[in-house]
Parts: sequence; structure tokens; C-alpha cells
Amino acid sequence: MHTDTERCVRAVQSKDSRFDGWFFTAVLTTRIYCRPSCPVVPPKVENMTFYPSSAACQQAGFRACKRCRPDTSPGSPEWNARADSVARAMRLIRDGVVDREGVPGLATRLGYSARQIERQLLAELGAGPLALARAQRAQTARVLIETTGLPMAEVAFAAGFSSIRTFNDTVREVFALAPGELRGRAARSAKPPVTPGVIALRLPYRAPLNPSNLFGHLAATAVPGVEEWRDGAYRRTLDLPYGHGIVALTPHPDHIACRLSLTDPRDLTLAISRCRWLLDLDADPVAVDEQLRTDPLLAPLVDKAPGRRVPRTVDGAEFAVRAVLGQQVSTAAARTHAARLVTAHGTPVDDSEGGLTHLFPASGALAGLDPERLALPRSRRRTLTTLVEALAAGSLRLGTDTDREQARAELAALPGFGPWTVEVIAMRALGDPDAFLPTDLGIRRSAQELGLPSTPAALTARAAAWRPWRAYAVQYLWTVDDHPINHLPAQGSPS
Repeated sequence: MHTDTERCVRAVQSKDSRFDGWFFTAVLTTRIYCRPSCPVVPPKVENMTFYPSSAACQQAGFRACKRCRPDTSPGSPEWNARADSVARAMRLIRDGVVDREGVPGLATRLGYSARQIERQLLAELGAGPLALARAQRAQTARVLIETTGLPMAEVAFAAGFSSIRTFNDTVREVFALAPGELRGRAARSAKPPVTPGVIALRLPYRAPLNPSNLFGHLAATAVPGVEEWRDGAYRRTLDLPYGHGIVALTPHPDHIACRLSLTDPRDLTLAISRCRWLLDLDADPVAVDEQLRTDPLLAPLVDKAPGRRVPRTVDGAEFAVRAVLGQQVSTAAARTHAARLVTAHGTPVDDSEGGLTHLFPASGALAGLDPERLALPRSRRRTLTTLVEALAAGSLRLGTDTDREQARAELAALPGFGPWTVEVIAMRALGDPDAFLPTDLGIRRSAQELGLPSTPAALTARAAAWRPWRAYAVQYLWTVDDHPINHLPAQGSPS
């Protein structure tokens, strides 16, 4: 979008927050870059230039605006909706893969050479993988500086910097303030105190956001010990590269409040990325809803409660296991089956603020389970054991960077994986915005009640007009039934 100068200028002059993250405005006279909705008086048109990423702005010698803090804007919705190599690379960089594995590791995961990835990212984003990762490290450092009391040396290494000098130079260059000055400014903001060891931050999103189905779904399907709804927040455990964490996510009118407790602060970047992915916070709800409103039978559902997101997962392998456990049983039964696995095979954790007890078991821990001890039909035992063996062996990967069509084919080849299971994994684990569930009983009932075709083939044909947002159409169709997944739980009581 950054190449459409006229459209960008209109967005900046109207301070349109819908375009935050789509592009960045750099001001030639001040050498500052901003988000489109920056509250300051827009610069003259001749002094504006536009970039596709904050990393490109920084490479061109611009520093972040202290008023609008463009580094904290929502991510571009393109990287979640698209499935090409650039989008997959951006999702991996957002997850901190370059910091942990370097550019060669990024290229290996994508099946390209490092030079090919560099060339593709430069062409589309104006910055290579190292510059993009550097911009993300700067933002992670800012969060740690402003929300924790960690010594600066620990902040530097937790954010992914290789040296304190590089950390200091980067922070000064990007924010025009030394690390100590950033912390001093944050302290003067008179924020309420937080629990020691807890990182508190805001997760921005593009409005509107309807929390009912998003948090209602997560709470209604929560696995005891791993997830819970407590005091207006969805809480869960996180299995991370350097340790584990516990997150509490609370919906507010203009942001999601996020409280993270991590055993190792180096996991902050990935933890934030996982939370944003889980809640689908980088979506463009205006574009989604406009497309779905073109169907006169869907339009009333959209108008009644716009801004629905697709509830996803923090771990694709975990969700695939849970999808198998949930085949042809009630939500309550699926939770019970999953809780038994967690108790038997999950890693225990301490939770001083709630009732979380375990991490969901990793595929390796489940690969050796005795199928005879599973309270499941024999066919489903085989489905589950075959799945966890493929996940543990690495022959099946279900990450944010996974090729969606390849994963669909690999899942469909496993015993017991029909279209519903494949598509629900594509929707919630792989983040495919166009995944569709025409065989789902709830969807078929809703379609019939609305006057839509109710047979899978006819409904799929009708849904062609909803593409590429059929996963969001599913969220709206599910609201026709009065099910707990469509409502925020009652305040106060843990789920």
C-alpha cells in the first residue's frame, strides 16, 4: 500500500487508525517516522514519504515518533492472511526465529536460500531479515525497559542483542533516547505498580473487536490446568523455547491488557507474538466485514456485532491433538479427555495467581503413550497416536510458517482425519482466514435457519462469495446458536 501515495496521504490527513501497521509515514524535515493516526498536525504533503515497515524507516535514518510510538502499532494484516514465502518469513521473524537461529535458520525453515529470502524481503518491505529482526528487538527492549526493573544488561540480552553496546546504540538510534531515559520517562507516567516478575503491556488492535466469541470460545473450551477464565481474564500456560510462562489476557475497549510471567525474559518476543496470534489481533475487521456484508443473509449478523475474530491457538501441535480428542463428542467431553492427558503427561508449573497447574504435553511426551489407557474408541486412539508420532518425528509441522495446503494434504493422509478436522486445524492452528467448515453440524443448522443452503456442497458454492474470509463467516454463523462459545463468562468465577 505504501506505493499508493494519494491513498496514504488521505489516511494520514484523516488520522485513520485502520491503516496503522499497513504503512509508516516518514517526515523529511524532522527525520521522524509515525503511524498514520499520529495525533500531531500532519506535515506538508511534499515532506511526506512512505515506507512498508518500521525497519525500512530506521534503515533510511528516521527515528520513531515519541507521541504516536509507531513501533507499537498493530502488525500488517497481510502477514496473517497471506500464505506466500514473504508472509511466512514475517511470521517467523515476529516469533523471534532470526534471533534464535539466524538468517540461515529462517531460510531453512522456508526452504529457500538466505540470499533468496533477503531479496524477497527487500523487494517488498524495504529491509532484509536482519533489519526487520533488529526493529523487533528494539521494540522488545522498550517493553522490558518500561515495564520491568531488570538491569539494562539483562534487558539487552533478553531482547536478543548480542552486546550491550549494540543495545545502547540501537535504542538511541530508534527512539532518540538512551535506555535510562526511556525508563525515567516511563516512571514519570505514574503507572500503577505491578507484581514483581510480571510484565504488563497493552496489545493494540484495529477496531472494532467483538470479545464475546473470541474470549467466550477460549473460555468454553479451556482445558483444566492449562487454561482458565478468572476475574475477567483468559489465563493459560505457555511452553516457550527458554522456559515457560503464564499469561492473562483481558479485553478492554481499545486494547487487550496482557500480563506475562516468564521464567526467562528472552521468551518475551515469542510470548507476545503468540498472544497476538491467539487473539487474531492483526486482522483487518473492516475489510472482513465489508466483504461478508455483501451477502444479504449474512449482513444482519455482521451489523449486529461487527469485528469478530477467529480464536486461534498458541501451539499448532497442541490444537491438533485437542481437535482429535474433540471429534464427535461434546465440548465438556473434549475438555475431560484433554485434562486427563495433561495430568498424566504435562509438565507441572506453579501459579501463584490462579489455578493453572501444567503445560500442555509436548508431542514427544505423548508419542510413547499407551493407547489402551485412552478412554477413546479404538479408531480414535489410532488417529491420536498416529498424529502424535508424526508431530514428534517432525514429518508433520503445524507452525505459523507452515505451508497451509501442504499441511492440509499431510493431515488428510492420516487415518481418521476427515474434512472437518483438517479445516478446523487449518483455521485455528494454521491461521488460514479462508478455512471453511461446511460439514459442521452447528454451521449447517445456522445456514438452514438463515435461509442459506444447508448441504455441504451447496453451502460451499454459496460461500465462494465470502472468500477469502470464510473462517470469519464461520464465527458469525456460529452465533445463530445460543452456545457458551458466543458469550463472555460471568465475572469472578474461574472456569
